[in-house]
This record gives sequence, C-alpha cells and structure tokens, in this order.
Amino acid sequence: MGKVRTSAFSVSIDGFGAAPRQSLENPFGEGGMVLPGWFLQTRTFRQTFGQDGGSTGLDDEIARKAMENIGAWILGRNMFGPIRGPWPDHAWKGWWGANPPYHTPVFVLTHHARPDIEMEGGTTFHFVTDGIHAALERARAVAGDKDIRVGGGVSLVRQFLQARLLDEVQLALSPVLLGSGENLFAGLDLPALGYGVVSHVASPNATHVTFARKTS
Repeated sequence: MGKVRTSAFSVSIDGFGAAPRQSLENPFGEGGMVLPGWFLQTRTFRQTFGQDGGSTGLDDEIARKAMENIGAWILGRNMFGPIRGPWPDHAWKGWWGANPPYHTPVFVLTHHARPDIEMEGGTTFHFVTDGIHAALERARAVAGDKDIRVGGGVSLVRQFLQARLLDEVQLALSPVLLGSGENLFAGLDLPALGYGVVSHVASPNATHVTFARKTS
C-alpha cells in the first residue's frame, strides 16, 4: 500500500493556503496567485499543459516528484471549481480543460451529488458525499500499491490532518504574507497529532518543508 500524502502544497509564511473570495477569475482567492508562483515557473508545470521552457532545479524537482507514483487523487469541492451550493447544471468540469493533469481517478468531496465525469487522458471525477473516510476507502480500492494524493484545498487537508490520515505532508512556503484567507494551521496541534518535521530545503522561490506522521 502506498502513502496517503499532500505534496507541493503552497502556503504563505503566515500559514494561508488560499486568499479570501475565490472566484472563476481568482482560483486561489483575491491576491492568492502569489502562492503557487514557485510552481508556475517550473518546466514540470509548463510541460503538463503542453508548453515549452520553464525553470529546472530544486523547485522543478519537487514539482516533478509530487506527480509521481499516484494511483488516485482526493480533492475538495473548492479545488474542483468556484461553484457553491447545489450544482446549477453539469456544465462545469473543472479548471483544467478537457485533459486534466491527474490521469487517474479523482474523488471530489461535496455535499451535493453529481454523476461521474470521464475526461480525456484517464481522469475520471467521482463525487463523494459521505465524507473523507469514504473518499479514502474508494481511493484505496483503485490506487493499488501507488500513493493517494490529497490535493487540497485547505479545508480538506486540515480534515485529513485532524483525523491523522495523512502519512506525509510536503509544503512549499512561499515568501509572502497574506494576512487573511484559509489558514492551514489554525487550531491544529501537529505535534500532538503525531507529526514531526523530517526535511527542509530552500530555493530562491520557496522553502520546501516535509513533515510526517510518526509510526510508533
């Protein structure tokens, strides 16, 4: 069985993983696009969307490894799109176009049921209405020996941390202050939950910190 992990998850120095007021024009909230700036520059990001160029080095290595050995993804509703409440129709199929970058089954947590969506490139979105444990069980059933990546957003990662379901979390601390939004750490006592830092490296664009759940 592979790991359950969150990887290359961008947060500000003051702990915010999203700015306020997410919308179609502002997927990370107003002013939040500074968070993944380190990632948007990489060759891995550009290749994912069929573009040339991009930076190599540490940030690109982190981005590339984050996408390896994944058998299933779990996403929160806000990571799938900006729509809130009941689905008005089935037109919205995610931020990423016809061929999303997942290429595996993706389990989307929501309070509102919706039929599965089969996309190009092997991505199928499944909508889960009965919580994180049900989503994880379904992901494990298809992931085999590969990892399950909990992609976010902040609320979903917090739920998985609180339930001690994440084996490993790798954060990219962007050198910015947001001051408001969704704070990843608010109300979480990570040492009490059994997590400790296992590595940290820095590039000019971000500090990459990994913490993991203790096995003993």
